[in-house]
Amino acid sequence: MSDKEVMAYPETGWGMPFKYYFNETVTVENHARNGRSTRTFLEEGRWQPIVQNLEKGDYVFIQFAHNDEVKTKEQYTTPKAFKENLTKFVIETRQKEAQPILLTPVARRHFDKEGHLIDTHKQYSQLIREVAQKHDVPLIDMDMRSQVLLHKLGPEDSKFLYNYIEPGQNPHYPEGRSDDTHFNEYGARRMAELVLHGIEDLELDLAQRIAYRRTLQNL
Repeated sequence: MSDKEVMAYPETGWGMPFKYYFNETVTVENHARNGRSTRTFLEEGRWQPIVQNLEKGDYVFIQFAHNDEVKTKEQYTTPKAFKENLTKFVIETRQKEAQPILLTPVARRHFDKEGHLIDTHKQYSQLIREVAQKHDVPLIDMDMRSQVLLHKLGPEDSKFLYNYIEPGQNPHYPEGRSDDTHFNEYGARRMAELVLHGIEDLELDLAQRIAYRRTLQNL
């Protein structure tokens, strides 16, 4: 989701193209940061400024799990703490009369030898769904939506969404890169479009402010 450093190009977070799909009545602020979990996002003091500046009617799109779920990472967050952190985001957003939206994480490109996509977010995506259901929070299930897209594209064509670079192709990655987690520009745009479809499916008032709704109907 996050904005990327120039030296990471063509790696692109879906939050970067997302803002360009709305009309002039919408301002998008992207507070996401690479490598953060719900726990480290809170520990680094990144959540409090968001809450302090919220105004009535604002939307807060909350998407975590990639780092929370990996036990070998320093950012690992237990399932119990993960749900507590998401609940904190929801409650504090609502206290400012703003609207929280929960999103499951986008799928990793991880196919088995038979070409079947492996669900790498199964446990933590379900935790997000449980929080959404318990607290009646609108949910955009990006895990399922992106899995459908990856299934459709298949093991080879799905590489065009991710940061796959041949050696010598890009000066930022002189030795090349095969990244099944982070997107390139095209992949980020496709993910942003899935989020926009989710906004429309939820029939949020925000959907009326999407500038390219007719274009989306054909995607």
